[in-house]
Amino acid sequence: MFLLPGLASAQTYSIDWHKIAGGGGTSSGGNYTLSGTIGQPDAGVAMTGGSYSLTGGFWSLVSVVQSAGLPNLSIAHSGNSVIVFWPNTGSYTLQQNANLATPGGWSATAYTIATANGTNSITIAAPSGQLFFRLSNP
Repeated sequence: MFLLPGLASAQTYSIDWHKIAGGGGTSSGGNYTLSGTIGQPDAGVAMTGGSYSLTGGFWSLVSVVQSAGLPNLSIAHSGNSVIVFWPNTGSYTLQQNANLATPGGWSATAYTIATANGTNSITIAAPSGQLFFRLSNP
């Protein structure tokens, strides 16, 4: 008696382009798992194939922290830059901190503040790492 192994077929998934960088993680769902890094400023165009799509992004976190009673800070993405903006409605100080676990780490921002049409803003070109912003009332 002869036993013949059954034929097995596998899908041929591949990523034809890659970059070695730090960071990253693993995402999974259903039968699929994806491990890698997401920190390339040149990422951003969706990679698609079949019914799947993957869009890269920045390995960075720029976030705003709202302070009660002060104008709201907003954040927007423009190309490879991030813009933090708020209404020009008083003499508030924009502060930044790279680590929210360090409450005493807040200091006046080193970025140049631009004012136009009643709005103050800073632009961070190609951000990296973590950076948090808040308004302070002097």
